[in-house]
Order: sequence, then C-alpha cells, then structure tokens
Amino acid sequence: MPTHEEITAHHDNSPDDNPWVQGPPPPETVVIVPYDADWPRRYQRLATTIRDTLGDTALDVEHVGSTAVAGLAAKDVIDIDLTVADPRDEDRYVPALEHLGYVLTVREPWWHEHRCLRLADPRVNLHVFGPDCPEAIRHRMFRDWLRTHPDDRDRYEQAKRAAIPGGGHVMDYNARKEPVVREIYDRLFRAAGMS
Repeated sequence: MPTHEEITAHHDNSPDDNPWVQGPPPPETVVIVPYDADWPRRYQRLATTIRDTLGDTALDVEHVGSTAVAGLAAKDVIDIDLTVADPRDEDRYVPALEHLGYVLTVREPWWHEHRCLRLADPRVNLHVFGPDCPEAIRHRMFRDWLRTHPDDRDRYEQAKRAAIPGGGHVMDYNARKEPVVREIYDRLFRAAGMS
C-alpha cells in the first residue's frame, strides 16, 4: 500500500516527456454536456466486456472521472481505471483490448507505468495501472469526494467550463483546470488526515 506522501504528491510532466505511442492526436474541441444518467450503465457494459475479455488479468475495473459523479457535467467520455499485475507487460492485455477496438495511445513509464487506451465508439479512456498505484487511489478518492461534496462538484464543473476556451489538445484543457483540481485534492487529503 502506498504511503500518504505517495498518494498526496502532485506530479508534473517534464517538457521532455513524450507519452504518445502513435504521435499526438489532432486538437479536438472539448465539449461539456449535462450529466447523462446512462453513463453508469454504459460503464457497466464496458466493464463487463473488459472483465470477460481479460479474465484474471483484470485485477480491478473502476469507473472514475466526471462521468462517475452524478449531476456533474462532463465530456461524453467514460474514464475507466483498469488494474493489472504489471502495466509494462502489455502482451497480457493490449492485444485482447485491441480486439475490442481499443487503441494504445499513451505510455508513461515515468508516471506509475501508466498506459492509456482509447475506444472511439463509445468514447472511452481506459487507464491502466498496477496494484496499489497512488494515482488510481487518487482517482477513486476524487470521485468519491465529488459525489458527497456538491460545492466542490460545482466548483470543478465551473473550472471545466472555464478551461474550454483556448482550444488545443485535451491535455491543454486539463492543464488549465489543474489549479482547481489540486485545490480540491488538497482539501480532501486534509479531510482524510493525509496532509
């Protein structure tokens, strides 16, 4: 199990880090839509398919991100955290997921061995981490906090809407909302007695 320090540490990518497996995707317009009550059902269908396809290789599958928070407007993209024994062992999971239509787009060995696969229809970001990964723990904590703290949920939604102007890659959008995300993380970590 990671330490509190490992869980609460914020990470910034170096400008030299290049995560793109097939080159950076073209810029896309970020569109925030109202919460869709179908998102949890869509996640359940996707998770069932992932578990059935990977069997014991899938140690855990979690719905994370904004679509996992009732009432929160979001991009119409389901974020899923997949836990495997070793994300570096891509042969154990990538070919099977590619058979389902997922494409390996991001490889970040410097950041908890994170891999991200994308599904085009329906849109999915499938984040792959190893067991007891601090970032996966952070994802669940953030999701659970927003589910029970409507003020921070609303603050996060406002930050997302404010981050849309400027265009660029989704990572640019993520960087523009990062100060509010970190503020919420710091508040939830203090509430959990972790900082």
